This record gives sequence, C-alpha cells and structure tokens, in this order.
Amino acid sequence: MELSALLCAFLLAACCCCRRAAGVPGGVEQPTPELVEVEVGSTAILKCGPSHSPGNSSHVDWFSVQKEKPTLIFRVHQGKGQSEPGEYQHRLSLQGRGATLALAHVTPYDERIFLCRGKRPRSQEHRIQLQVYKAPEEPSIQVNAVGISVNSEEPEEVATCVGRNGYPVPQVTWYKNGLPLKEKKNRVHIQSSQTVESSGLYTLRSVLKAQLVKEDKDARFYCELSYRLPRGNHMKESREVTVPVFYPAEKVWLEVAPVGMLKEGDRVEIRCLADGNPPPHFSISKQNPRTGEMEEENIDDNGVLILEPAQKEHSGLYECQGLDLETTQSLREKQELLVNYVSDVRVSPPTPTDHEGGNLTLMCKAESNQALEFQWLREKTGEVLGKGPELQLHHLKREAGGGYLCVASAPSVPGLNRTQLVNVAIYGSPWMASKERKLWVKENEMVSLSCEASGYPRPTISWNVNSTARQQDKGSQGVLSILNVLVTPELLETGAECVASNSMGKNTTVIFLELVNLTTLPPDSNTTADLSTSTPLRTSTASPLARANSTSTEKKLPEPESKGVVIVAVIVCILVLAVLGAVLYFLYKKGKLPCGRSGKQEITQPRSHKSEIVVEVKSDKLPEEMGLLQGSNGDKRAPGDQFLLPAHSSPQHSGWRQKPLK
Repeated sequence: MELSALLCAFLLAACCCCRRAAGVPGGVEQPTPELVEVEVGSTAILKCGPSHSPGNSSHVDWFSVQKEKPTLIFRVHQGKGQSEPGEYQHRLSLQGRGATLALAHVTPYDERIFLCRGKRPRSQEHRIQLQVYKAPEEPSIQVNAVGISVNSEEPEEVATCVGRNGYPVPQVTWYKNGLPLKEKKNRVHIQSSQTVESSGLYTLRSVLKAQLVKEDKDARFYCELSYRLPRGNHMKESREVTVPVFYPAEKVWLEVAPVGMLKEGDRVEIRCLADGNPPPHFSISKQNPRTGEMEEENIDDNGVLILEPAQKEHSGLYECQGLDLETTQSLREKQELLVNYVSDVRVSPPTPTDHEGGNLTLMCKAESNQALEFQWLREKTGEVLGKGPELQLHHLKREAGGGYLCVASAPSVPGLNRTQLVNVAIYGSPWMASKERKLWVKENEMVSLSCEASGYPRPTISWNVNSTARQQDKGSQGVLSILNVLVTPELLETGAECVASNSMGKNTTVIFLELVNLTTLPPDSNTTADLSTSTPLRTSTASPLARANSTSTEKKLPEPESKGVVIVAVIVCILVLAVLGAVLYFLYKKGKLPCGRSGKQEITQPRSHKSEIVVEVKSDKLPEEMGLLQGSNGDKRAPGDQFLLPAHSSPQHSGWRQKPLK
C-alpha cells in the first residue's frame, strides 16, 4: 500500500510539471506575457524585454505561438535581421539597434503570443501578448414597419440593430425612452449573434422583442454598442425609432374647423376622430329636423364632411359613428353644429319714389339668430348716412336720386353681414349738363357725338340728324346716346340737337360744329373744345364714358408750326446790335474811340435821348394769340398798339421791331 501511494504521488508531480512546461521551449514555467495593444491597420512594436541589452541581443530569434506551438518568424544576427518565410515574411522589420521588431498592417489574425529567445546558454525567453482592437461602424437600426398589436400574447419583434466590422465583438444594450432594457420573461427578449467576416472582423446582429402596450405608441427605441480601444472604452448609439402600435379605440369624437363661431359663407370641415390605431371606419350622419332620424352624409375619401359654403340649413345635430373592423365594436358621439346667419334683408318701400321737395322714409329689416345692427350708406360715395333700421330723407332734391345701401350686421360674429340695395327715384324732367357745346371738327370726317341725360322716369334721347344712334343705360335713371355722323356743310350750318324727354318734360342740348384751320383755332386744342363748358376737343359730352367713346372715331388735328423760334432769333439779334451801339457810344463819349479822320465827332441828337434805344411793337395776330402782349395788369391791347421799351427789355413776339425815338 505504501509503495502504491508513493507511485501515485510521483506520477501526480510529473503531470503537474508537464502541464507547466507544455508548449514552452525549455519545459519550464514562464512568467505572465507582456501585453501590447494595437488597432487594426496600425504597426505593433515588439520589444525583446528589458533584460536584453544591445550587447547580449546580437543573436535573437523571434517566434509566434499559435495553439501552443512556436514558429520561427525572424532572426537577428549581429544587429541585422532576417525574416523567415511564412505569413510574416513581408511585414516584419528591425526597429532601432536592438532586437525590437515592428509588425506592420496588424490584422485580427495577429492576436497571439510572440516570444524572443537569445542563443546563449540558459538565455531567458520574453513573451508578448498582442491584443488587437477595431471600432465598429455606426450601428444601424431597422424598425418593424408592420407594427405590433397590444393584443399579442408573446413578445413581438420591435427592431434589429447591426454593428459591422468591429473587433473584438462589441457589447449591445437596448434603450426605451432613454432607459436600458433588460431581459424579462414574456415581456422583453434580446437575441444577439455575431458573424466573422473574411477580414477577421465581427458583425454583430441584435434583435429586440417586446410585448407592448398602448402607452408605447410614442416610445423611442435605440441600441448602443460598447467597445474598447487602446486608449479606453467607447460607445456608439443608433438613431431613435418608433414602432407602430395597434390598439382598439375606446372613444370617438367630432372635430369642426374653423374653430369658433361659424357663419354663412364659411368653408366648414367636420371630421371624426378616435383614440384607436388604426382608426376605425367612420360615418357621419345629420338629424333630419322634420323626422328626427339620423341620415348619413356624403364624406370624402379622407372621411371629412365639407360644407361649402355653409348655410343656416347646415345647423343641427351631427353624429360620428366608428366601427372597429378587428373587434367589430361600434362607438358613437353626437355634437350640435350652429351656423350663424343674416338673411332676408328687405327695404321698404322696395321702389321708393317721390317728387322734388318731398320726404321719404326707408325701413330695413332682416332675420338672424344674433342681435343685429343696421347702417345706411350712399352707393355712389360710400358715405355713412345713418345708423338704425330707419332712414329719413327730407326736402328731396334731384341729386338725392340713386342707390342706397342697407347693411345688416351681427357684431357678435365678426364678418357676418348682409347688404340690400334700393334705388330712390325723384320725379322730374330730364336733366342735362349743358345747353350748348362746341366741337371743333374737320369737314368730311366722321365724328362721334354723345349726349347724356338723367331723370325719372328714365328719359329717351332723339337727334335732329338723320343717322342711327347707339343708346345705353347709365345707372337707374340715366341714359347715354352716341351718334356717329359725317361732317357736312349742312351739319356745320345747323349743328346737332340732342333732345331728352320723359313724361315730366324734355330738355335739349345743341352741339355746334366749328371747322379747325390755321386762322381759327380752339383756345387749347389739347384740352378743351367748348369755351363755355370746357368740354374736351372733339368730345361732345362732359361724361367720362362719352369722352372714351368719342375718342375711338375722332382724329387729332395737327398743330400749325409755330414761328416762335424765328421771332426770338430776330429779337435777340436786334438786342445785340442795340447793346453794341450803346457800348460804342459810351466809348466815344469817353474819348477812347476815334471817329472819322479827326477821331472826335459829336452826335447831333439831344443829350437826353443819346443813350436810349426804343422798340416798336406791331402784330398781325388775332386777339386770341395776343397773350404775350398783355400789360402789367393783365389787360390786352389792340393789334395796332405800339409800345416803346428800354433797350434792356426782352420782347417775346414777332411783332416787335426796333425804332428810334422821335
């Protein structure tokens, strides 16, 4: 028994020694390897340990250990290095003067133990553990777009997180609304897997499954990847996603736009809403005011009932009905709709008439579900005439005829108002702007003659010229007549007479036609043709419409060429000669200018008249063109009048000439 025990103890000790020396050259226990960390793609520096000095590192061998089997990869002999054939043949180089190696382009496959050993007897080995790192790419997240029902009995897939090309495999953490999620039975399940790429890097794939509730309809989910680099721990987060959550509706309601008090003419939208997802199938009904039954309305593709324009008949009780197709549950909700209105605005009397000097009372009425205010305006000017439903018109004049507006408005509903127009007619004979007008024309040309009159009853217009007239109404009591005629000697002799008549009497306007020539011109051929009424040239009425119509057929006469430029030039020459004569006379009097042979001659004129140069005025122009010959007080002078002016005056007419004073 004792022999057996001793044998067992010996074998146990041998096994322990074998385990300590397994895979290690020399068969002795080795110290903990030195740790060297490096990122993928960079260069790793492998030092042969602090115990080797330049003197004793002249002969060193480097090994890579994989599966406890050392493989020679590099030799150092007398300061020179030599790579051994294999996977490291082209990536190792000697660093500095010692036995330090530089391993370029590190990959995940380089994560192993490297050792160096000197060739001297009992030379100690130095072991290096190379640790490789690579940050993963930004994590991508894919949400379940189909959605999750709250009635699901098992956790459903919420989202998938993928982190690519990391080393070693990163750690994944899921978050909901900023709080980390942990595995929970039948509630939360996280399933992760990794794939090794051909580059040796890892791709992580993590799936989050959860059982959601209605409150998770707006929950934000994202994933976080944690990894390590030589310079410390790091993390990357994905974007946040929201998964569709389906849950049955518990209530429905009506929404009306615009919000606030509605009025006639508005565009009103009525829609059904529910708190379920997806929303149930909706229908909208309105109660029939006669039968009291709910009648379904036509809604558009979006389930919206549109009232455009809204009317008072749209007021009433509306009902929204929602049917959940999954649970077949029906929900209903009713709401009263009120459309404010102002309608049936009436003015009495509807056709008010009276004679000049009389009085009229206008009354305005309207219907509304709100309190009303009334206001009266004059149609032509917009002038406010009064407030209240009644308008008093006293001592009527012809000018009081025309349109009056009654505006009925509801102050409690901004923008709600209605207007009614009524025309007041004042009995009277036709009224015309003038008795006579003058029109400048050319013989044998077509001209448009226009005549306008107003009165009640509405007058009719006739002409004494044998031609067809075009007639149109002007307002409620006016009429405009336009006559196209050829200018003939007979028409020039008689003129054109326009007669407006009604049951109350008649009125006449005579249009005289005058030929235009160089000696007989209108006072201002550009602006006026009627000396008494200032009617524009070639237009036979004071109304703007008549002027617009007449200009379509009338031609503008060419203005005679003015002689003003020549006249001014002659006058300037005369003035220059006068000034020159005065200067010569002044020099002569001072004795600085010799005259004749003796150089000194006296002028025989009297002293008081020696320095005066006078100008005689004559004109052959018509009195209409003598505007420049007015005196200082504005009076016109006769064509034969003569004026004597000093030499420094500046005549402005061709009738001026220089003349010595007698």
